[in-house]
Amino acid sequence: MMLDMQKRLNNSFYATLSLPSTAMGFALCIQISALSWILSTRFNLKIDEIGIVWAAGPLAGIFGQVIIGLISDDAWFWGGRRRPFILIGGTLAALMVFLLPRIDVVSHLLGIKNILIVAVIIALTLDLSINISFNPTRSIIADLTPEGEARTRGYTWMQTVSGFFGVMAYVIGATLGNDVLISVGAGIVFVFSVVPMFFIKEEREVVKKTETAVATRADWGQLWRIYIAHGFAWLGVQSMFVYTYGFIQQKLVPAGLATKAADAMSGQIIAYSFAVMNTVGFLLPALVLAPLARRIGRVHTQAACVAIMAVGYFLIAATARTPMMLYALMAVVGIGWSAIVSLPFAIMSDKVDKSRMGFFMGVFNLSVVLPQLMSSTGVGFVLKRVPDQSTLYIICGASLAISAALWCLVKDEAPATQAAMPAPAH
Repeated sequence: MMLDMQKRLNNSFYATLSLPSTAMGFALCIQISALSWILSTRFNLKIDEIGIVWAAGPLAGIFGQVIIGLISDDAWFWGGRRRPFILIGGTLAALMVFLLPRIDVVSHLLGIKNILIVAVIIALTLDLSINISFNPTRSIIADLTPEGEARTRGYTWMQTVSGFFGVMAYVIGATLGNDVLISVGAGIVFVFSVVPMFFIKEEREVVKKTETAVATRADWGQLWRIYIAHGFAWLGVQSMFVYTYGFIQQKLVPAGLATKAADAMSGQIIAYSFAVMNTVGFLLPALVLAPLARRIGRVHTQAACVAIMAVGYFLIAATARTPMMLYALMAVVGIGWSAIVSLPFAIMSDKVDKSRMGFFMGVFNLSVVLPQLMSSTGVGFVLKRVPDQSTLYIICGASLAISAALWCLVKDEAPATQAAMPAPAH
């Protein structure tokens, strides 16, 4: 029954195919919403120590997506080449999400007194698990859909379903609390990763098709421009994800509020802020960015959206002194986020050797994880030494402004009629 649905490429198949990627996106949203908050409020880590914990993720990404992406191109076991990595990564990610608020329990069981070390171990395992699965969850869509409209539809479904559940993650955290989000999220990550793999059949012949792909010449000059422009964008975005809680605690939580109430308020503001940003982020790619890209080109669309995001960051630094003002400006920031998670992959894929897509996907991921590593170390070092946490959003705005300028140096040689392919980034 499911195989027949798969051959017909109906909506049920596309929805099922979207769930593994949705699981990884949901785990990432939990990490963004809850990790810094938990480490600060529950385990009393300082801002630079939290940066060290977050640095585990980029390190995992350097090895995880690059190596697993290459291996999964040719591997075949457990009835598939993407299936094993999705099953392993999804199970480990669910377990690590469950352990996030229980770092002290794990510390006791392992006999390690240093909470920071245990936090790094759990964060590293979580991010490595996500990275093990992220490339396979995206690649399986390309494997099981034909080129053209059907494949674009597959990625559109992925972006829509994943984006919807990502927003739900932040809403759950804001309304019911991060503890409920983590408990519910662990179950969602496990079910969405594991269950679809029993209903989706991979074909062994796909490997042969990949091996015979026609080689094309990579435009390294353009690729380096894309990598650097995308890297500056992610330097700003990751800094926002990691350190926003410090800005909120200083600027938006009333002085004199009891510690427990202040912690709850800051967690709620973080969750609502990212819910607003992600709502814009998953609605705009299909509804606005794809039509706009057909008119003015994908590169110009990307540059304009990133520039708008930079303006949003500068305005947050200067004017966001109430939760409602922050939410409104996060909607502006979401315009840039919608482009960052959808357009760069489509632009990059036109410049690479099509027969080595796994390799270039891995290299492209370095333009995400290396800036994340810089954010988790360098930006945390700066913020610890400045009294005004608005500095965070000045750094974010400057990074995005540089990114927008660098995107203007990239040539968009794709036909104007070609729609952008949504593809979430880590």
